Amino acid sequence: MIRLLIVDDHPAFRRGLELMLSDVDDIEVVAQAASGEEAVELAAQATPDVVLMDLRMPGLDGIESTRRLKRLHTSLSVVVLTMFEDDASVFAAMRAGARGYVLKGADQDEIERAVRAAAAGEAIFGPAIADRVILHFAQGGDHPRATFPSLTQREREVLSLIANGKGNAAIAHELGINLKTVRNHVSNVFTKLHVSDRASAIVKARESGMAGE
Repeated sequence: MIRLLIVDDHPAFRRGLELMLSDVDDIEVVAQAASGEEAVELAAQATPDVVLMDLRMPGLDGIESTRRLKRLHTSLSVVVLTMFEDDASVFAAMRAGARGYVLKGADQDEIERAVRAAAAGEAIFGPAIADRVILHFAQGGDHPRATFPSLTQREREVLSLIANGKGNAAIAHELGINLKTVRNHVSNVFTKLHVSDRASAIVKARESGMAGE
């Protein structure tokens, strides 16, 4: 029996997954968490084999939650289940230790297959994600600039300075622009990286190797 922890901040989605998997013979939902912090706490209590992890949650996001879970429970496998399919999210999840990445539009068979594969120690990606991963490496995509293709050059400069610990005032001074413009760039960066705060943006930037640019 594969012990499963579901992590998502939407109660209806968690309940839907539980109902979907309730009749599956070899998968048991042992716990549900509404946040990354709760996921880390419940993993210690419920001892799941696999975690289905949303990425964008208030507080501790799915990337940092995955990293902490893998550090605390090395045998546990994390499968990301999210609506975000951008390169930044996919590769940040992989670097954090996720063994799978599946989109929320996936059908039940695909989710079951991902859970079973992760429990067996395999890596698995939904078809759309697999195509992106293959294309990324086929194009020699280890270059950090390929990680955030949606950012403009100025937004990349702002993100790089954020990753190096600069506040908005310091960024404005360094780039020779006003504070309101910096705030607008920061807001755009957060939106494009699918993060809600500065700390999460820093994590993604540093994972990409941007700190120190």
